[in-house]
Amino acid sequence: MRNQRRHPRTSMKCRIRITHPSFGEVYAHTSDLSDGGVYVRHPQLVMLQPGAVVTGQVQDLPIPAPELRMVVMRVDAEGAGLQFLREE
Repeated sequence: MRNQRRHPRTSMKCRIRITHPSFGEVYAHTSDLSDGGVYVRHPQLVMLQPGAVVTGQVQDLPIPAPELRMVVMRVDAEGAGLQFLREE
């Protein structure tokens, strides 16, 4: 299978809060990050459909991180690949 990614990935593990109307909020962990998005592992994320929009905020920083809107690009048995939405 051909790699269609536009941005190189970096392994990054951090705690993140994901919010969606179907489940409220969950605290999950990232496994990799790129300029275009992030992969997040959590059992509740597997029920999301591609195209769903979630809000995410990295946790445990010295100051509150910004809340970012992301769209679900893919879902697998462990979590979801999320693409950052550009706010205009």
